[in-house]
Amino acid sequence: MAGTTTSDWPDRTGEERGGPLIVTEDERLLDDLLRLCAAAGALPEVAHGLPAREGGWETAPLVIVGDDCAARMRGAERRAGVVLVGRDADDAAVWRLAVGIGAEMVLTLPDGERWLVDRIADAAEGVGEPALTVGVIGGRGGAGASTLACALAVTAARAGRRTVLVDGDPLGGGLDVLMGGEREKGLRWPAFSASRGRVACGALEESLPRLHSLRVLSWDRGAEVAIPPPAMRAVLAAARRRGGVVVVDLPRRADEAVAEALAQVDVGLLVVPAELRAVAAARRVASGVQMVLRDLRVVTRGGPGSREALGADEIARLLKLPLAGELPWEHGLLDDPARGVPPGADVRGPLARFSAAFWERALGGGHGAAGGGAARSGVSLGGASSGGAPSGGPA
Repeated sequence: MAGTTTSDWPDRTGEERGGPLIVTEDERLLDDLLRLCAAAGALPEVAHGLPAREGGWETAPLVIVGDDCAARMRGAERRAGVVLVGRDADDAAVWRLAVGIGAEMVLTLPDGERWLVDRIADAAEGVGEPALTVGVIGGRGGAGASTLACALAVTAARAGRRTVLVDGDPLGGGLDVLMGGEREKGLRWPAFSASRGRVACGALEESLPRLHSLRVLSWDRGAEVAIPPPAMRAVLAAARRRGGVVVVDLPRRADEAVAEALAQVDVGLLVVPAELRAVAAARRVASGVQMVLRDLRVVTRGGPGSREALGADEIARLLKLPLAGELPWEHGLLDDPARGVPPGADVRGPLARFSAAFWERALGGGHGAAGGGAARSGVSLGGASSGGAPSGGPA
């Protein structure tokens, strides 16, 4: 059984993540697979049977086996992540070979190229559990959705979680301004407007401005005021693949780009000031959001020093939404961005306390820590219905 030669194992610098193991003697197929690996940004290893180097079969993040070599692989130890590439998916012999080596997928080229590029890229990036993604939407203008989105992101990063804050509202003035970092170097949305297909998650993260221990994708001060739906889909998917948490500040209008974002959101928070007109406006916003996002919850927000006309439970009842929490007014927020202080920076303030309670319920202590995804099965906010919601008030 032939193994690999020295030239088959490319020299590694230590900076690349492990790519797939390719097992084939078909030169034409090999050329195609190497091209797909290049498109995925992965450095593959090539063998003509069970690899001679110890551990290659067991440790490769993905194994791609050509049908020309599949019969020789029957004696290999069963493992996850084996793909059989055949010439004819309708050939019953190919499926028998796939069963014999425990392949998870049988595909042909070029029909299966897009799927395989994504699968190779996942293996090269070491993709694990996707980020818990929270969308924040204002029930009306000035509700404080952007402020809450920033506070959630700042609080998650302060707890050691890998965090990306995405500004999905082109007309919102820029979250980098609200975070006090509009002059920080890094790419903004216009640089990604032509993005299609797959964006490398590591490259995305490294290209964004780093503010207060998190990455921020915001807007520049240019005239561009639209996110193409394919760009929203590609960029947000890349941010999610990196793991941790992603917070998206979304506009109230439901255009195609917003729909693409909502499709990747795990839980939505609708911020509603505690007044009757705000509830009426929020009802219209909620009806549009719920066409795409099933898990939408309401956060009521108090005003500066006034007694609220409506209680949080009553607002949740009127909107027919579960209550995620009550957020008291926090003084001094309007002056903070000019001083470079982001929302949620005051760990004893209502925003930070609300955000910490939210993440504790959603992720549990220790989940989603730096370097890993949010370990979860669904999103549970515990008692985040009316009566058991986290509060920004005193403990």
